[in-house]
Amino acid sequence: MVSRVTTVAFQGVEAVPVDVQVHITPGLVGFSIVGLPDKAVAESRERVRSALVACGMALPAKRITINLAPADLPKEGSHFDLPIALGIMAAMNAISADAIAGHVVLGELSLDGQLAPVSGVLPAAMMAVSRGDGMICPHGSGAEAAWAGEELTILAARSLLDLTGHFAGRQVLARPRPQIRAGWSEGVADLHDVRGQESAKRALEIAAAGGHNLLMIGPPGSGKSMLAARLPGLLPPLGARELLDLSVVCSLAGTLEAGAISDRRPFRAPHHSASMAALVGGGIRARPGEISLAHHGVLFLDELPEFSPQVLDSLRQPLESGQCHIARANHHVTYPAAFQLVAAMNPCRCGHAGEPGHACSRGPRCASDYQARVSGPLMDRIDLRIEVPAVSARDLSNPAPRETSAQVAARVAAARDRQAQRYAVDGAAASGEGSASALGAPPLNARVSQASIERHCQLDAGAQALLSEAAERANLSARGYFRVLRVARTLADLAGADQVAREHLAEAMGYRGHDAGLAAAA
Repeated sequence: MVSRVTTVAFQGVEAVPVDVQVHITPGLVGFSIVGLPDKAVAESRERVRSALVACGMALPAKRITINLAPADLPKEGSHFDLPIALGIMAAMNAISADAIAGHVVLGELSLDGQLAPVSGVLPAAMMAVSRGDGMICPHGSGAEAAWAGEELTILAARSLLDLTGHFAGRQVLARPRPQIRAGWSEGVADLHDVRGQESAKRALEIAAAGGHNLLMIGPPGSGKSMLAARLPGLLPPLGARELLDLSVVCSLAGTLEAGAISDRRPFRAPHHSASMAALVGGGIRARPGEISLAHHGVLFLDELPEFSPQVLDSLRQPLESGQCHIARANHHVTYPAAFQLVAAMNPCRCGHAGEPGHACSRGPRCASDYQARVSGPLMDRIDLRIEVPAVSARDLSNPAPRETSAQVAARVAAARDRQAQRYAVDGAAASGEGSASALGAPPLNARVSQASIERHCQLDAGAQALLSEAAERANLSARGYFRVLRVARTLADLAGADQVAREHLAEAMGYRGHDAGLAAAA
């Protein structure tokens, strides 16, 4: 007799059904698992054996064969423990096969039969809903599974013994409730704490309103990291679709604490020693990287030139497409990565190039060599580049009232509403690779298609002449040309204007960099 239990394997953010087939036959005593299991799956033999003994059962002195079908799909993770154990118990007639039929099963077993939480429960629960199945999972993962929908039947047990007691009718497992972490506005750093740096605050507001990438260049202690940490407080809470997309990624990465989710946008700040696999994802067992964990949020790279040039250049494709494609010999997966890049760097290695009274021993090469560690193609994808000078003593002691994050966030929300209404009317947000609708995000000027930006950035003769002359003098690429238009469109939205005016265009050129700013001023 062959007993069957349904579980899942993961390909990117997609849960693929796996049929766990258990066959117990007379013959040489053995316990084998086939179907491309990894080391964690192969080791489940000993965990399952000990867990069954702890529950008062012993494996029969027969040959046990476990097949994980489809056999050509790699199987990874410890969540195969529970389906294997339940399959063996059904084959031994310790539980009814009908009791586990129609359920997707995940869970890791400890040696005493307790069930430990596993990653990937949310996408597995969503697959179960699409199939009309229920779910069996550890108690610690039940709250996460509950987010898949009220129609999902969930059996969340603390131990294998509790699960068998439920099947035997001796106890009832209550359905878990979804959990929520701290809300959008709780514990977020406030812009009110920043002294001075009015031009940088303006750039931060523009970046928040249009979803633009931002680079801050300034000496140590000027407040670059402090400003970046306050960007999440200017962004609106996650929408329903965004929340679900991000929670699926976090579930796969195992970062959902006790299965609780939050509408707060992520803010990821990896150290500059991060490897390419840590930043973009991958590894021996393909996992989401920092850019996917920052999906619909902010990725902050402090000390930008200190990152490996190869690691930085790996961000170029995700910045354009909003997705991360990882190709390996035995993996080919795609993770969402619609993040907003915010970076900070010193003007040179010693950090004080251009400051009055400072003379670098290496001269101009100190700054040029340091900044050259960031490639031109990556810089071309950054819409806003600003200088953040050192804060003066007058700014630090100035008692004048300062705007709070809530005040700026209100203007950002109004600008984003204008974008949503504009792009919803003409449907432009639904076209193009990396478009907002394709990524599950509200349409923003930094994400909508090029055709949409051209349609909504009609310039008069004077503004067109200014842009053409500035683009020629600054040698803007085609990408840079349209990114200037995107920033100008955001400036117009913040001003409540329907048309992009000359002053919006001039300010946008000023944020493109030193050469473009001089060209626009001329």
